[in-house]
Amino acid sequence: MPIGIDPKVDFAFKLVFGSPEHTRVTIHFLNAILNLKHPIVWVEILNPIQGKDRSEEKMIALDVLARDSHGRLFNIEMQTSLSMGLKQRLTYYCCLNYVRQIGHGDDYRKLRPAISICVLDCLLFPKSDVFHRSFRLSCDQDSVVLTDDVQIHTIELPNFRRTAEEISQCSDKEKWLYFLLNAEFLEAAEISALLPGAEYEEATGVLAMVSQTPEERQFYEDRVKFLRDQNAQIQQARFEGMEEGLEQGLEKGIERGTLSGKIQLLQQLLGDSESSLSDLNDTSIAELSVQLQDLQNRLRTRDV
Repeated sequence: MPIGIDPKVDFAFKLVFGSPEHTRVTIHFLNAILNLKHPIVWVEILNPIQGKDRSEEKMIALDVLARDSHGRLFNIEMQTSLSMGLKQRLTYYCCLNYVRQIGHGDDYRKLRPAISICVLDCLLFPKSDVFHRSFRLSCDQDSVVLTDDVQIHTIELPNFRRTAEEISQCSDKEKWLYFLLNAEFLEAAEISALLPGAEYEEATGVLAMVSQTPEERQFYEDRVKFLRDQNAQIQQARFEGMEEGLEQGLEKGIERGTLSGKIQLLQQLLGDSESSLSDLNDTSIAELSVQLQDLQNRLRTRDV
């Protein structure tokens, strides 16, 4: 029987990658995504889900914040919808994790890298098929990196396409993405066959625990419902915004057409060279209104 728990749901994602009991999974995932010069060997989860506290206030943010033995800070989050200002928010929180490390008067050399990973079940850059991007402070002229201290990684799952037949030959990074996309629909034994390794087995065990523990399953289902309702609200807001934009565009189009028609008619009556529609369409409505007023004044003066 398939596990039936989607690791892309942020509650399940947090239990898999952000539990103090499963830091081996966190370490393996981070090393697979980041490919650091100095690999992570130990992490501390700084914001675990405490006990059985699943209050609405505590469930708002389910990102994973961890620190390794070098003092590097890692933030991992799962996004199933594209919220407004996401790029700015990712930048803000990554910088916030960086500056929070020292206080007033502290030595800047105490600062350690702050690295954020945002896994998206949607497209942040829809015009490209790249599934992993990394951003840091670098020079525009010759790509010299100023510092690696602030990094943001985005993983766009819709762009990741690997089959079960291919996955055994793929990198650990690709195997984790395959896990995120497919674990829900596979049995534990199938995952073990496709993704051998203690870390993948441990992650699978966390999902199985959620599936088989009534209380955890209920929290998971509640979170699924919350995210589904949230996504529906976002889509409704976008639809209403599009409707409003179309309505405003139609009204402006009618207004522009009316003004252009009157201008061409008055130009004919006055014997002026008639403006082309392309020229009139390139003119702002405010300028068309001024032009119409001038033509009307000229016509009145002529008739006096």
